[in-house]
Amino acid sequence: MKKRILYIAICVAICILVGFLSSFATQSSVNEWYVTLKKPTFNPPNEIFAPVWTLLYILMGVAAGIVWSKGFHHIWVKTALYHFGIQLLLNALWSIVFFGLKSPFWALIVILGLLSMIMLTIRWFKVVSKPAAYLMLPYLAWVCFATLLNYKIWELNP
Repeated sequence: MKKRILYIAICVAICILVGFLSSFATQSSVNEWYVTLKKPTFNPPNEIFAPVWTLLYILMGVAAGIVWSKGFHHIWVKTALYHFGIQLLLNALWSIVFFGLKSPFWALIVILGLLSMIMLTIRWFKVVSKPAAYLMLPYLAWVCFATLLNYKIWELNP
């Protein structure tokens, strides 16, 4: 049990760190470039994003920690965590491309890859631990919403 808590704590810390580092790209343009963009009517207020992402990173970390606690020597655990790592990198890359490079089109390409990797991660997490897979579902839902939002921003700002 102590090992599981340690793995969860490490994974949550890694996810929060990735989110924190990604926020540098976001902060560089959210108050300048992003405010000038045309956005769809369903665009949430900026204040919503930080708390939602914090909660999602915590849930993701808990899920990854549960999977890791099943034993990294198992091929299914390794496969699940490799998928998790790739999707986490794509998550960070999206912020860099959308906000840092100010490119909604290329960010849309990245987020479509991210969506695919999240679905694969959930699939592999489910093989190892159903509760871990279920903890990833809010993240999947939010990224689906973010994909639609990204698409509409690209469409409205040719």
